Amino acid sequence: MKRLIIIEDQTAVREMLAEILRLDPNYELVGESGDGQNAVALCLETKPDLLILDAKLPGLNGVDILRRTAKKLPGMRVLVFSGYENPVLVREMLEAGAHGFVEKTAGLGEFKKGLETVGNGGTYFGPAVAALLRDVVANPDASSASDFLTDREREILGWLREGMTVVGSFFVRHWNTIAGVVKWAAIVLGTLFGPALIQTGIQATIAGAQIVGNYLMGLQMAGSI
Repeated sequence: MKRLIIIEDQTAVREMLAEILRLDPNYELVGESGDGQNAVALCLETKPDLLILDAKLPGLNGVDILRRTAKKLPGMRVLVFSGYENPVLVREMLEAGAHGFVEKTAGLGEFKKGLETVGNGGTYFGPAVAALLRDVVANPDASSASDFLTDREREILGWLREGMTVVGSFFVRHWNTIAGVVKWAAIVLGTLFGPALIQTGIQATIAGAQIVGNYLMGLQMAGSI
């Protein structure tokens, strides 16, 4: 049984989720709050297995809550359940420590699927968020992507989409940016082939790229490239 907390400022939504989850034998509700400041203290005190988190809250927003709790509670899995799903917010929540993001316009079944997937160690996106991420990677020059990706990330993603190879000293100099692009691309590809594969895809892709980067760096130091 997984211990969970609900952080949601809309009372009706919070109470509805609480009632539904109390009937599920897989979860134990150990706390709930509608205020961002209280949320931080609640998380640190109860140390839940799962956190259902709204993005926009009074006191502190969802990103700030994660920045204050994620490193202190590395075992806490986080599903964002929000009415806001713009690219910048999605990226900020993921970078702060969220493992999934389901929009409130999705059905209850979608929410429960996301909660189960995140609780079991996977990553999950609701259909609207998944479509948004796919659009960003498929169209890196679109206005929606301009806020989600940096200029360098868009440039490298464009090259990768065109089949260009990033090798040698360029790969070494821009490793951090390339790793960032690979990570976001892996997330989006995971939404196409199955949410449960996203985390594995990210880890495997970045690990492989790191090996290649180290190899190329060795060649460069040896004067071979």
